Amino acid sequence: MKTVLITGANKGIGFETAKQLAQLGYFVYLGSRDKTRGLDAINKLKDAGISTVELIEIDVTDINSIIRAKQELETKIEVLDVLINNAAISGGADQNFSTGKMENLRKVFETNFFGVVQTTQQFLGLLKKSTEPVIVNVSSELGSLSVHSNTLNPNYKIFNTYSTSKTALNAFTVMLANELRDANFKINSVSPGYTATDLNQHRGTQTVEQGAKFIVRYATLGIDGPTGGFFREEEIPW
Repeated sequence: MKTVLITGANKGIGFETAKQLAQLGYFVYLGSRDKTRGLDAINKLKDAGISTVELIEIDVTDINSIIRAKQELETKIEVLDVLINNAAISGGADQNFSTGKMENLRKVFETNFFGVVQTTQQFLGLLKKSTEPVIVNVSSELGSLSVHSNTLNPNYKIFNTYSTSKTALNAFTVMLANELRDANFKINSVSPGYTATDLNQHRGTQTVEQGAKFIVRYATLGIDGPTGGFFREEEIPW
């Protein structure tokens, strides 16, 4: 049975991704910063008849928490097949670079970028033991510079802090995919699309079921799958 760790999986798209992957036969380690909320999510899945799931308490902004999570996982498994870096924050209201606070910019990058990098670094050892290791970095079309270069796009003036963190995440995807290209890794950025979650106060136009299916698609890539790309239904321009 293949194994997967999903950060920020106690709710929203992360939770639905955990559910769908478990239904496909994966053993899911559900990452949650808050233990109580994580256990609630586990219980919801078990109430739905899903037993191949366990909680891993992990805060991606805290290196000590990440190390503890890795050490705990190492007592349970010898191989991690899939890492889904899903945990993210939106960054609040004022995201204009002309007026936004540096404190907010650093906070968003701490979770959405640095958190992904340090989490990935810690779990690479377990991933390298897989015959078909996969990393999915959950991104957004708002991380596309092509989108923001098109002033006809309605989102080009908003979510600047969040968008920039996802642009940096996309760069990390490309660089890491190139670095590990000879090690059979499949590493991609995947956008779930504008999905109704807490991140956007449930204003998204699609359900978590719809958004999670794209993440699941690239989490289950085989040896012939793409790497170093940016996808949703089809490839997204950088």
